Amino acid sequence: MVQSCPEASPAKWHQAHTSWFFDTFVLSPHLAGYRAFHSDFHWLFNSYYKSLGNEIPEKKLRASFSRPSLEQILAFRAHVDLHIAQLLSAADVLEEALRGVVLGIQHEQQHLELLLTDIKHAFFINPLHPVFQESLSLPTHLDQPARWVECDGGLHEIGYPLDRQDPLDFCFDNETPRHTVYLQPYALENRLVTCAEYLAFVADNGYGRAELWLSEGWDTVEREGWQAPLYWQRHAEDREGWRVWTLRGWRGLSELLHTPVCHVSLFEADAFARWRGCRLPTEAEWERAAASLPVAGNLLETDALQPTAATSRDLSQMFGDCWEWTASAYTGYPGYAPLPGALGEYNGKFMSSAVILRGGSALTPASHIRRSYRNFFSPATRWQMSGIRLARPFEAQ
Repeated sequence: MVQSCPEASPAKWHQAHTSWFFDTFVLSPHLAGYRAFHSDFHWLFNSYYKSLGNEIPEKKLRASFSRPSLEQILAFRAHVDLHIAQLLSAADVLEEALRGVVLGIQHEQQHLELLLTDIKHAFFINPLHPVFQESLSLPTHLDQPARWVECDGGLHEIGYPLDRQDPLDFCFDNETPRHTVYLQPYALENRLVTCAEYLAFVADNGYGRAELWLSEGWDTVEREGWQAPLYWQRHAEDREGWRVWTLRGWRGLSELLHTPVCHVSLFEADAFARWRGCRLPTEAEWERAAASLPVAGNLLETDALQPTAATSRDLSQMFGDCWEWTASAYTGYPGYAPLPGALGEYNGKFMSSAVILRGGSALTPASHIRRSYRNFFSPATRWQMSGIRLARPFEAQ
């Protein structure tokens, strides 16, 4: 039932809501004779789909849901699983129902990642600091100096090439339509910004220099008292003077120096880039650079649960490790159309005041991420595993 910050949800609610999604969008409209497990669950575990009617409980109240019990919620899941299996065993299962099942699986993968970030934050604010998963030390690597990778400009296509005839071919609606963009020549750093590099920014009074920050970012720094990334805490016993909270407990920053810095906001990422005389890439630049790379990296299945150090001088860490902030606002692509009905609320209605992130994190399931995947958060968000990749114009080299 723990809900430790406004962005988070209790673990029990994640379990119920992902079952609710299949119940609401797959079983109720597509399985003849289906009877809902409990009539109150239709509105109790709705997240933000206002067009479905009924009153949606405020998100901040989710931690007060002592009832239904966990036992009831697990029974709800078993009920949903049984009927999904029944639906899929039919000889004449509708294409629309198949699309709903695939969307429900992708939705659940999103919540699997969110659940881990929520647990991390909940254990961090707990004064006992319980550890999610014990482990040996993270693998260590020598410092891998960054280098610039040149990227051609010109006309390029981005967005997912969706095969609308195949119900198992999937992307979220905000990844379409595929379209042409024009890019000036540019360069990306071959790896993510490391904790050592970010520590230099902190040591150079980066959080005290208003000229480095966007106006709203500076207001946020002053209001929230930020002095370092989320989960960094001053600690005299570490030679760098900091320790960092992970899903595997506290780590001295000295152990993590060559790993990517994470849990930074867009404001922090942008300020760091300005401090370095660089900028953040646009999402089109990011996707173009990733176009020829395999969709593989330090994702959930590696079980690191934490960003790990780069080991290559080539363009790397594009998938996994940290979600990468871009300089692109979250808006619809040219010709974008949301899904019909209530599912149109999944992505489209959030296309204001949010910024795009790309690439996935160490908590993202490998089968969930794509080159065209567009994550989005408000610019002050830090509880998600978000990091920094630098860009600059090709001419600046």
